[in-house]
Amino acid sequence: MFNDSLHSMVLSEDGSYTAYSKEYGEHYHSTRDGALFESLVKHVEPAFALKAHQSEITVLDICFGLGFNTLATIYYHKKNALASKLNIFSPELDSSLVKSLKNFTYPKEFDEFRHIIMSLSEEGIYSDENLHVEIFLGDAREYVRGFAPKKFDIVYQDAFSPSSNPLLWTKEYFGEMKNVIKEDGVLTSYSIALATRLALYENGFNIYINSGEGFRDATVASLGELDKFLHVDMKHKILCNPDARALRD
Repeated sequence: MFNDSLHSMVLSEDGSYTAYSKEYGEHYHSTRDGALFESLVKHVEPAFALKAHQSEITVLDICFGLGFNTLATIYYHKKNALASKLNIFSPELDSSLVKSLKNFTYPKEFDEFRHIIMSLSEEGIYSDENLHVEIFLGDAREYVRGFAPKKFDIVYQDAFSPSSNPLLWTKEYFGEMKNVIKEDGVLTSYSIALATRLALYENGFNIYINSGEGFRDATVASLGELDKFLHVDMKHKILCNPDARALRD
């Protein structure tokens, strides 16, 4: 069974299962939006709307958790017959969670990736001619600091919420992220909190709204300018909220 002392499996509204972390007091996904649906519409689809044309795409998935963002990326890549080489790197602090994923009930869309799930659960790595996935068991910020500058085309910022895991949402954290994301890279996040957007904005990111049918607004950010998403006027937001502050270490 997947369930253990720290996690319990929970059915979300799109029919896919997520999990509840007793340690952080949060679900890994919005149970209302649905685990698979949320991964696709808040992370994979907006990112690949900008990057699908590239011959090689390198993704940083913060944090691996149940693996939905990584697996949804592989699913989207194959469903759309993309020819690009796909590299995904992902830190995860909870090694026991990763080991337990071989017993998790994933949606049918991931059935053909069972061998990938098993390899990641047991070895922390999977690689073939067109796909490389690597899990780092440890601190996400330590992991980010270890990368060469300007490596990533896409960053999925999908840590537990700022109230539960604040060190992965601070101004300093996004400063470290700025060092490893390409100038034309894209960062996606479910968080629309002003403190999150300020932490990004103060590091030179442009802020955009990811909106669509059937899900709550999310955030897209980039050091460059994007024309596929509605721009957020952060100067106006700051004027209207003079006491708002980004989280700090």
